Amino acid sequence: MDIMKLISQLSSGMLITIEIFAATLLFSLPLGLLVAFGRMSKIGIIRILIKAYISIMRGTPLMLQLMVVYFGPYYLFGIKITNEYRMIATIIGFSINYAAYFAEIYRGGIESMPIGQYEAAKVLGYNKVQTFFRIIFPQVVKRIMPSVTNEVITLVKDTSLAMVLAVTEMFTTAKQIAASQTSMMPLIAAGIFYYIFNLIVAVGMEFAEKKLNYYK
Repeated sequence: MDIMKLISQLSSGMLITIEIFAATLLFSLPLGLLVAFGRMSKIGIIRILIKAYISIMRGTPLMLQLMVVYFGPYYLFGIKITNEYRMIATIIGFSINYAAYFAEIYRGGIESMPIGQYEAAKVLGYNKVQTFFRIIFPQVVKRIMPSVTNEVITLVKDTSLAMVLAVTEMFTTAKQIAASQTSMMPLIAAGIFYYIFNLIVAVGMEFAEKKLNYYK
């Protein structure tokens, strides 16, 4: 099989996979921070609701969540489902799922900070917002980088679950080509793509972690 032709056939699936990956990180990372704040809120009802949300997101399959996001508007509100909504539902499903995981990572990092950091900032005249974003958050980011890296690598592989909504990402495209040509090469090529993608992500995250290592 012509390798260049195979890569050309897989290219559309590669782009969809990268798009799902990038969009999920774009939305889930900041959303996860907001969820973490809700999880640590002093308001009981908010804390309970956020805790329930995290429990549901982490306790049910991502594939099921994607189906609920996609079919939910029709069954709950009678809204007509369009083909364009498939990609939107995929990104929403991935984002709210990963936000729950990132929220717990953020929470662990924030709660691990010594109370003395807050007291010192107060003495220096910082308000709560300034204290968090100028002093606490940069240190939290450094501490949580290994855990975030693990989730990001998992996300690369999880993009294949978009096939449940008939979104033709990389793995789905490879399966279709493999079936039509009765060859394992497309699946092997897809595996190589996922490995290289994850390798790039891991190296990039390791580089970022070293840049944030202000102790050295």
